[in-house]
Amino acid sequence: MIKINKSNTASFDVDPQRGFTSLCPNELPISEGEQIADQLNAQAQFAAYRLVSKDCHPAEAPWIANSTDEVMTPVAGDYPNLDIKWPAHCVVGTEGNQLIPGLPDEADYDLLVTKGTDPFKHPYGACYQDLGESESTGAIEWLHKRQIKVVIVGGLATDYCVKITVLQLCLAGFKVIVNLGACRGVASETTKSACAAMSAAGAELIQGSGEMELQ
Repeated sequence: MIKINKSNTASFDVDPQRGFTSLCPNELPISEGEQIADQLNAQAQFAAYRLVSKDCHPAEAPWIANSTDEVMTPVAGDYPNLDIKWPAHCVVGTEGNQLIPGLPDEADYDLLVTKGTDPFKHPYGACYQDLGESESTGAIEWLHKRQIKVVIVGGLATDYCVKITVLQLCLAGFKVIVNLGACRGVASETTKSACAAMSAAGAELIQGSGEMELQ
């Protein structure tokens, strides 16, 4: 059982958006992605602050795949902040951009982090707007200002945005707890390797919020 000091702990909901669930099947649906709200809400009970990040993508960008064959192929051209192509997802103004059912309204979070608004940048982690991790979203600074020491993380997807966010938080000096019960991954193999990478970076992985208790 992990002892949690609520006063210096934050809970971070990483990209829990409809565009990553079967609610929007033409975007990037992740199996059971719409089922994580209860665990995200449960982990928030251990935290003094609750944050959420959202992909807020434009409708047109070089990283958007025009066919299923293009998905996960390299982006051609001189785009240092783009790596591979994805289906259009979480576009501003669409249902896919909205949070999954069961979560608080965006305005009820202590901090809303928006990312991916620039068509020439497709970040994964919630702490930086660029792949080179030079342009901060402000999340790390916000947490440091409030003297947060521990961050409990859940969201979508385990093997991409959650993984990178966790690695960024670990590098920034936070103790990170990954609530796998509040996560879902794109694929089993990449999820397994993501869990190994997060653990190697110092994050503590748990299966659900029941493995934590308040001090």
